[in-house]
Amino acid sequence: MRLRVALFALAFVVTLADAASLDRLRAFVRETQTARASFIQTVSDKSGRVVQRASGEFAIERPGHFRWSVEKPYKQLLVGDGEKVWIYDPDLNQVVIRRYDRALGTTPAALLSGKEEVERAFEWRDLPSANGLDWLGATPKDKESSFSEIRLGFNSGGLAALEIMDNFGQRTLVSLFNLERNPKLGPDLFKFSPPKGADVVGE
Repeated sequence: MRLRVALFALAFVVTLADAASLDRLRAFVRETQTARASFIQTVSDKSGRVVQRASGEFAIERPGHFRWSVEKPYKQLLVGDGEKVWIYDPDLNQVVIRRYDRALGTTPAALLSGKEEVERAFEWRDLPSANGLDWLGATPKDKESSFSEIRLGFNSGGLAALEIMDNFGQRTLVSLFNLERNPKLGPDLFKFSPPKGADVVGE
């Protein structure tokens, strides 16, 4: 569950914008090369019961570089270097390696690549304002997708929240804080080497 939720939550960090409209979304992708923020992630089941909470920080550098670090209640690190995705679980002392395209595939995380053709994989629409936020919705055109809808919530400062609804009725809400656009990020942030003695699995 950790990996699936983390990938879904990571999916739309590249789609930060200044208002809930597709034009603003496109503008952000064009104008933003790097970003970083803190997050709080809450997962609820179809009855609305909270089954998981987590918090941490992320950073991205387009195209295709990201670092998603869960700090509480457990440690987990995902690093994308443009070719591979490294998933490190310190509790298990395990590293899972996946090819970038296979790890992200047709999920929303494909938007991290910043490729314009990815936009055509989703149906986009403005949604009614709620909870003090303006919302933009995205529905995958691929009927085999593991999620049914993604919603992005915006306030005057930019992206403030995102929701992911999967096909089993589970809802993941990610709230963002202290968002920085185009900060200077060191290249080592998007590199990963398995710790000595770690169990390495994958491609």
